[in-house]
Amino acid sequence: MVTAWRRRARGGRAVGGEVRFRSVDLARSAGVSTQQIRNYEESGVLPPAPRTESGYRVFEEVHRQALLVFRALMKGYGPVTATPVMRRVHGGDVPGALALVDAAHAALHEERVALRAADEALQALAGAGPAASSRPALRIGEVAGLLGVRTSALRVWEAAGLLTPRRERGTGYRLFDPADVRDARLVHTLRNSHYLFDRIRPVLDGLRREGSSEALRAALVARGEALTARTRAMLEGAGALHAYLGLVTAGDSAGGSAGDSVDGPARSSAGD
Repeated sequence: MVTAWRRRARGGRAVGGEVRFRSVDLARSAGVSTQQIRNYEESGVLPPAPRTESGYRVFEEVHRQALLVFRALMKGYGPVTATPVMRRVHGGDVPGALALVDAAHAALHEERVALRAADEALQALAGAGPAASSRPALRIGEVAGLLGVRTSALRVWEAAGLLTPRRERGTGYRLFDPADVRDARLVHTLRNSHYLFDRIRPVLDGLRREGSSEALRAALVARGEALTARTRAMLEGAGALHAYLGLVTAGDSAGGSAGDSVDGPARSSAGD
């Protein structure tokens, strides 16, 4: 397949009808070191590079394209996904590479669902009004009556680690302080929306970590903006990968041109 890719490489200075790049040319185009280029080739991020009789790597247009695609994938997917994606592509396992891309998008969707859960919980808390910090602690039956749930439900939530009421000295009865009642209300709201415990726990952790619903809401807004930026970066990376797959899966088809490349003709000079 590498031989077929060579025939498609055009632009730049050709040697024997083929475009060739030095390690430093590729490194400069991506802002990385020449050693990193060698590491990429050895790890499979770049396709195998032929060597001269003296042992120097000979990089061609397909290697430049692979480097550009990898850098684009890194922005949205990160190295944990981008690296094995490129390895699988160059190993001939395109379905496996696409499965990794699918998994990354599914994980991002899960994060968005979690954000929605947190937003619903905060809306419920806002509708309930502020909790009076000076209010005396409530026992489990009082909290159950306040929320309209069974005491057994509160015990299940506690066993799952969602609630942490303190115990009354001497009697051992559960005592729910205002923050505990707030947490119980939040759990009740999300359970009514059919959220599982694993989805509720991060919301509670965030609320406790931020210290207030206002701070958590600000954190959620920031997280939502970060997810949007990441989605855009993933789309950009996926588009570059799509174009690159068109290049490499063309295989031995004749008539390849520089227009098939990800970003146009090569601009680096040839050399070894």
